[in-house]
This record gives sequence, structure tokens and C-alpha cells, in this order.
Amino acid sequence: MEVKLRRAAEKDAEQLAEIYNYSIQHERNATFETELRTAEDRRFWIRNQHKRHPIIVAECEGRILGWASSSPYRTRSCYDGIGEFSIYVHKPFRGKGIGKRLLNELIEECRRIGHWKLLSRIFDFNHESRELCKRCGFREVGIYEKHGQLDGRWIDCVIVEKLLISVD
Repeated sequence: MEVKLRRAAEKDAEQLAEIYNYSIQHERNATFETELRTAEDRRFWIRNQHKRHPIIVAECEGRILGWASSSPYRTRSCYDGIGEFSIYVHKPFRGKGIGKRLLNELIEECRRIGHWKLLSRIFDFNHESRELCKRCGFREVGIYEKHGQLDGRWIDCVIVEKLLISVD
């Protein structure tokens, strides 16, 4: 299986929505979101994603297998070099190294753009995502306790970060 990594295009919108919606509908282990996304939502997202915050897709024979994206961390200019990332891999393609390739590509793209840090919040019980981040050089720096509710229960989130530059 030859998997290519590239920037997302509007033509990917329907498949990106499908991957994200699967997580919302069936897994409940990666997002507090409860409203499904439409292809139009995802087209708008792709079209309006800031150039400093890429969306990378893994594609094989026209099928999107997963995606990783960066978004602004905060609006203050002092945080312009920090990206908050998300990564989703379509369930049938997990465990095949696609998530690691996507995250590593996102790291390199963000480094090229000039980011100095990537970070995210991961549900504390999402061990697969936590392990992926560790394999890609992220460190766990803390826990947001009772960060939000999902399906009537409080969820703690582990904060992960990776410095993309050497700091002297």
C-alpha cells in the first residue's frame, strides 16, 4: 500500500468529515465535540485554515486514511509560533504507522513554517494517542482535571507538548 502525504484540498472534505464523525459517533475517546461535521463544514475549514496551520492528509489510491492539523493556540501574538494539533486516522488503517507518519510530517511542516512548539490535549484514557505522541517525541506536562463533560461524565485531559527548535 503506497501512502502519500500531502496538504488537504477541498476535494478531501467529505472523507475528512467521515473520519472525524466516526470518532464522534462511535468512539467518544478523542473529542468533546458532539455535533457531526458536514462536507461543507470541512470545505470551509480547509479553505480558511491559516497558512501557518497546515492540514496534512494520508492518501492511498484516492482514499483519505487520516489527517493531522495544526490550529492557532491562542490569539495573542506572543503565541503565534505555537500550534495546537489534532490527528485522526480512519479506524481500518490504524496500527499501520499512518498516524506516526502524519504526526511526524505535521511536526516537520510546522517547523518549516517557523513554529517553535506543538501541543495538544488528549483524553487521559486514550492510551493509543498518548503512546503515539511519546513515539513522536512529545512529553506529557500535566493534566487538566475535569476539563469537560462528555456523555454526562467528567473527562481529564493530558497535556502534551514538543519543542520544535533548540532553546539555548
